[in-house]
Amino acid sequence: MAGAGASGVDWLRRERAGQQSGKRKQPAEGSRGSLQRFNMAAGAETFSLREVLVAFTACVSEQREVRVDPYLAGWKGLVRFLNCLGTIFSFISKDAVTKIEIIENYRNSDQREKYLTVQSMVEYELANGLVDLQQRSKHPNSGCRTFLRLHRALHWLQMFLEGLRTGEDNSKTSVICSETYNASLANYHPWIIRKAAGVAFCALPTRNTFLETMNVGTAEEAVAMLGDALPYICEVYKITEELYAQHKLLDLP
Repeated sequence: MAGAGASGVDWLRRERAGQQSGKRKQPAEGSRGSLQRFNMAAGAETFSLREVLVAFTACVSEQREVRVDPYLAGWKGLVRFLNCLGTIFSFISKDAVTKIEIIENYRNSDQREKYLTVQSMVEYELANGLVDLQQRSKHPNSGCRTFLRLHRALHWLQMFLEGLRTGEDNSKTSVICSETYNASLANYHPWIIRKAAGVAFCALPTRNTFLETMNVGTAEEAVAMLGDALPYICEVYKITEELYAQHKLLDLP
């Protein structure tokens, strides 16, 4: 993942410098009120992009294997992000929480070492016939199937966050969210959920106000941290996608 390590170091240096100087920029007064109203309306738990960055930087091993524990930690942060989008997105966040709990149960079982990485999980479950390859039957909550659902949702969030990072100040968050959802996660949702999601996107605030919900300072600071975090998230997604494609697991029922 060329360049990702350097950007992570740069971020840590900026953090230390900001903490030492006490000069971290705060959100502009004009946007603070709308930001608070948005968070109150959403009933959101506190979300910090910093926590997600820390988790995903620890995901990939030197052998390019995806470690499960930091992956789940990163997803818990992303669930808080989904909650920031409003209660209408609970159909995604609640499903993610269920999937996280299933994988955590495997990590706490007698076979916990088999679920240390995504690679070891896939190898173990396929070798022991623990994956329903054609239709759901004996193993509806296999680790492979469960992880695939998180993997698909991660793709949408990755695309959405990248759209926020590269968008113009006056970009509509609703458009960014809708376009990335339709290009990814919508392919796996029934019509009624796609319709509800489309309506929910319309209630999202402006891009800069939305960026400030990430609790890292101003919109500009959030964009900078997204630039640090996204290469790690992209790498995790890419490795998982290649692994599942290799074993023909991308279309598990």
